[in-house]
Amino acid sequence: MMNTYNHPFHLVNYSPWPLTGALGSMIFLLSMVKWFKENQFNFLIILGLTIILMTMIQWWRDITRESTFQGFHTFKVNMNMRWGMILFIISEIFFFLSFFWSFFHSSLSPNIELGSIWPPSNIQAFNPFQIPFLNTLILLISGVSVTWAHHSLMENKYKESFQATFLTISLGIYFTFIQAYEYKKAPFSIADSIFGSSFFVATGFHGIHVLIGSIFLITCMMRIYSNHFSFNHHFGFEAASWYWHFVDVVWIFLFIFMYWWSN
Repeated sequence: MMNTYNHPFHLVNYSPWPLTGALGSMIFLLSMVKWFKENQFNFLIILGLTIILMTMIQWWRDITRESTFQGFHTFKVNMNMRWGMILFIISEIFFFLSFFWSFFHSSLSPNIELGSIWPPSNIQAFNPFQIPFLNTLILLISGVSVTWAHHSLMENKYKESFQATFLTISLGIYFTFIQAYEYKKAPFSIADSIFGSSFFVATGFHGIHVLIGSIFLITCMMRIYSNHFSFNHHFGFEAASWYWHFVDVVWIFLFIFMYWWSN
């Protein structure tokens, strides 16, 4: 039986996915704390990640049905989602602003425990024009390719959009592998004063955002392949492209201040 509504809003049905997502996140968090404390990998990490992954797949499946096949994402709902994404990105800006605040608080006026210099004594910083510069080029090119994908989608060029999205995802994964290699070869650790803490926390969280953005775009690429988007109804991809551009801009600030200026 089809329900009829006399309003443009979407009243979602009861769903178990917020509960299973919270459960998976709790198990994953506790397993990570156990790992850090005992320095031993445990199966609870796999369990938590599996629950989170299954929740993601099934929750996104439901949203895809609601938007693509059931027509619940009206103009009003679409505008609300746009404002929601804008406010989410603003909250992410303040999230990274807190890291930069900590960084500049210590770097602009290094105290005597740091040797009154920045970087602190006995800290060998990265050469910004080696791996960091390569990663900067990778993300800038990915910003161009995701814009290409978005404009192709608006012009009903689905094959081009799919190819450009695939290129963006490949560059994002390449960035992640290079950053992991950089961490492995780093001449300092997260325990090396405020310099190490600021560097690894800020760049590490950025790396997590690149990973999330890649998953976001992989989902959109699958939907492009399945013809779920049209030239005037593709906010899922638009939100992914906004998020990716945000990640690019944050990296530019990280490169300029935490790599180049610190050196």
